[in-house]
Amino acid sequence: MKKTTCLHPKWIIPIEPHASVLSDASLVMEDAVIVGIMPSAAARQQYANAEHIDLPTHALLPGFVNLHAHSAMCLLRGLADDLALMEWLHEHIWPAEKKHVSEQFVFDGSLHAMAEMIRGGTTTVNDMYFFHHAVARAGVQSGMRTVVGCSVLEFPNAYCQDADDYLQKAQDVIRDFAGQQGVAFKLAPHAPYTVSDASFKKIIALAQQLSVGIHCHIHESVDELATSMKEYGVRPLARLDQLGLLSPQLIAAHVVHADDAEIALLQQRGVHVAHNPASNLKLASGMARIHSMQMAGINVGLGTDGSASNNKLDMLADMRLAALLAKTQSDEPTALNAAQALEMATLSGAKALGLDREIGSLVAGKYADIIAIDLSALETTPVYDPISQIVYAAGREQVSDVWVHGRCLMRGRQLLTLDSGALMETALAWQAKIAA
Repeated sequence: MKKTTCLHPKWIIPIEPHASVLSDASLVMEDAVIVGIMPSAAARQQYANAEHIDLPTHALLPGFVNLHAHSAMCLLRGLADDLALMEWLHEHIWPAEKKHVSEQFVFDGSLHAMAEMIRGGTTTVNDMYFFHHAVARAGVQSGMRTVVGCSVLEFPNAYCQDADDYLQKAQDVIRDFAGQQGVAFKLAPHAPYTVSDASFKKIIALAQQLSVGIHCHIHESVDELATSMKEYGVRPLARLDQLGLLSPQLIAAHVVHADDAEIALLQQRGVHVAHNPASNLKLASGMARIHSMQMAGINVGLGTDGSASNNKLDMLADMRLAALLAKTQSDEPTALNAAQALEMATLSGAKALGLDREIGSLVAGKYADIIAIDLSALETTPVYDPISQIVYAAGREQVSDVWVHGRCLMRGRQLLTLDSGALMETALAWQAKIAA
């Protein structure tokens, strides 16, 4: 027998139609699916026998889609701060990963990160890391919708010996989790400077064979551009276009450095961009031209990147930062307004993942991936426009309730699928090991 639940908030922000806010309305879901939105009085009368949850000071909206993250790296949070990207990678992160990253490290770190993300209203994560089975198992245990990016690099580490080994392990995990609700996969070549032409060609062919997308860091730093010009005689995007990588199946993470011609190329090829404003600023990588990309018609979603370079998995904070940066860079105060920023963090991310028919907005027939944000705090009172208040003033601690696929993962700030105390104990044990 189906379970019917009626949510009665102060406001509903469905994302579709764009910038709409509903009052005196309730959302009805049956099991995993949204049945519809209707006047509150009608919902209480028509569904008298359903479970009714009152959220009298809350806004109800779709859960956030974190379009680019390295979840397990939360165990490396604060290990090497205030450094440039290449120094950060070569001298600190990669050596630490070589020494400590294992199946258990990735499982523990992913669970910890997913708890943090759920508490901040993120219901879907597009991840990229190693030990793919561990990431998928963490997603299943947490209940979070998880897209596992199966990394590919040329050099060996504790997980793989070479690019072919990575690709074989990607095929293994995709086979092993076939049909698992809430878990999907992408091939994730790390970056143009860590993957060869031959491997990119194999990745493109395998992605087509397996009907999965591709997720890659592209144009993140000026060093990446200089290296590409020295080794290939062209900038990375031109090289990747020649190889056939640029397509609607690609999510390009960062794209900090793109000129007008490259933005036009991204639009022509239908590439999706994962914008990571906090990480870009912290590593001094630069400011991506998000307003120009959106004006060109490129679909841009929002990501946090990993905790080792952000240092928090906070979509609300990154949403606000993205909006402010877009205004400053374009000298246009109307650039990336609050409604557009909120859409970037929800429906645009879902579209990039090919999931916009399933999640990303509160529409009848879509899955019930829903969050409630309590706007009754002193810091968010009074409320003239709940969308603006969420984007510019609300903090992640105001996310009170989270549902994924109709399943409640957090109620009244209490996690229901994960034990925060146990996760903190595990994190402290890893800290002792890594610090030693």
